[in-house]
Amino acid sequence: MGLMGDINAIIDILQARATARIDLVRMTSQRTRYFVNASSGGFSGVVDEKLTPEIKISWGPLAYLRSAAAAIPELHAYRTTVTFDDAERLVVDLYNVIVINGRFVAGGLPIAPQADPSDGLLDAVLVPKRSAAELALLAAEILLGKHLSGDAVVFRRVKKISVRSQPGMWFNADGELVGNGPTVFQVLPRALDFVVKQR
Repeated sequence: MGLMGDINAIIDILQARATARIDLVRMTSQRTRYFVNASSGGFSGVVDEKLTPEIKISWGPLAYLRSAAAAIPELHAYRTTVTFDDAERLVVDLYNVIVINGRFVAGGLPIAPQADPSDGLLDAVLVPKRSAAELALLAAEILLGKHLSGDAVVFRRVKKISVRSQPGMWFNADGELVGNGPTVFQVLPRALDFVVKQR
């Protein structure tokens, strides 16, 4: 974490062996998986299919938005039941569900700008069904990290999230497509030691 800069600086960070405890996320669907940063489902699954290595190389940080534009013709909403901490239950038509432990997805998009990977909480960002114009505005707000201040998305900070949708959403775990059944996400507080840049 925080391994930025040239290769020699990264080597210095790794050799210093400074570590910090961070949260891990358990994701249970057809099988159990774990991830460190993020999982997204719905429209993101279609985008992942469009996100080729060639697009990543040529578009860099904008590759995800480029692939999202290519996937727009396949955009459809999922009738979704989301339960937060076994207490609050929402039934809503969603395009996307993002469960995140870190701050960034897709090569640098600040989807959860205030997230803390060691606070024992997950950030959940739900993208409800919107018009094309509203989605374009939301994309711009995401690029700027301003999307959580309005009502374009549903945002929660919780320990556990359950998602069930019709049709089933394809979810990824840190970028790897893993399945499309009902899924439960649960934070495992400070479960991993990560090498970090010393402050």
